[in-house]
Amino acid sequence: MTAVDLPAVPRVLIAEADPWSRDLLKQVLLNVRCDARLDVCADGQEAATLLRDKTYDLVLADWELPGIDGLSLLRSVRQKHRSLPFILLSSRNDSASVREALPLAPTAYLTKPLNMEGLTQRLQDLLLNEGESVYCEIPPLAPGMTLPAFLERRRDVCDGAPLRVDVKAAVQHSLAPEGLDLKQLEEQVKTDPQITAVLIAAANSAGYHGTPVQTLSAALQKLAAGQSMNLILGLALKHNVVLGDPSLVAYAERHWQLSQDTAEYARRLARMLELDHERCYCAGILHRLGDLALLRCLEDWRQGGGALDDEVIGESLFTFGAAYGSALRTRWRLPLELRQLIAATYSLEGGVYSRDALVVNLAAQMARLTEHEGLEALAKGKTARLLKVGLSELTRVRKA
Repeated sequence: MTAVDLPAVPRVLIAEADPWSRDLLKQVLLNVRCDARLDVCADGQEAATLLRDKTYDLVLADWELPGIDGLSLLRSVRQKHRSLPFILLSSRNDSASVREALPLAPTAYLTKPLNMEGLTQRLQDLLLNEGESVYCEIPPLAPGMTLPAFLERRRDVCDGAPLRVDVKAAVQHSLAPEGLDLKQLEEQVKTDPQITAVLIAAANSAGYHGTPVQTLSAALQKLAAGQSMNLILGLALKHNVVLGDPSLVAYAERHWQLSQDTAEYARRLARMLELDHERCYCAGILHRLGDLALLRCLEDWRQGGGALDDEVIGESLFTFGAAYGSALRTRWRLPLELRQLIAATYSLEGGVYSRDALVVNLAAQMARLTEHEGLEALAKGKTARLLKVGLSELTRVRKA
């Protein structure tokens, strides 16, 4: 494509097996052309079928696709459409692979982890005329749409929580002369439920094998610097990651603080009892993910023309918050053991409890206390008694 023949509304095919890399590509592309018509698939056979049945203006495909690989797709495309823009993505950066791909004339050969700025520039060159930008209006709500029906529909497709931290600043602060400092990055983003959940989910996706990852630290190590940075920066490209309505912001701040307090108390208790403090901290940070995701959907409702007030927000959280959290944790395939630990922040089920579960349950109870409430009742409660933690220990944890 050249500037004179760019389509008014481009149709783009993204073929990528890893769900989180696929979502990242989608967000980068929509950030360049929010009006693009996207087809997204996870395997080469489906991509080949789409290429046969539809006409595309751009294809992005991973070499390592299951079924028919990306190089074979490119070969097939070049037999019929010599000039169709085709970006080939691959984890192969050796010269032999590059030499194998070049005769098929890919528009670009990009190696993973992707250079986000480079990919964005490529897409701008292919999909925009010089100096052009595309603005997409927020679609209004469907006539007759009620808030309960809207939230019910969004529960299983929502993008998660708004961001608490400035991801660009966090990444910039974590850059060292030798590259991205993962420990520093963890310190910058560890209070953000959305980043924590996405990185853990990505580290447990089909492209990564081994023991399930249940902490942010382990996720960062498994994904490594490049992919971690891309996924974090990609979150900032999504719609409504920063809430605009003051009432929603106030509710979000309360849930973020409750998450942070629960996580910090859980960390201190776990350290005192010589348990896995990182895992307990993570469960605390994630236990309000559903409520936060719901607030982000309420921002969508408001921007679509729906009415909001404090009473409506409170009722929505009470009715849908827990269901949103459960749906997200299941859809993102967070490890079962971590999901069970998150559930323990709300209640203890059954008659046998792990010590980690008791810790996060007690931490959540502590976090829900007001500053004027004492710890005496908690010290006499079932959870503290099972952990053999008394008033003096709880007081020390609270004041640490």
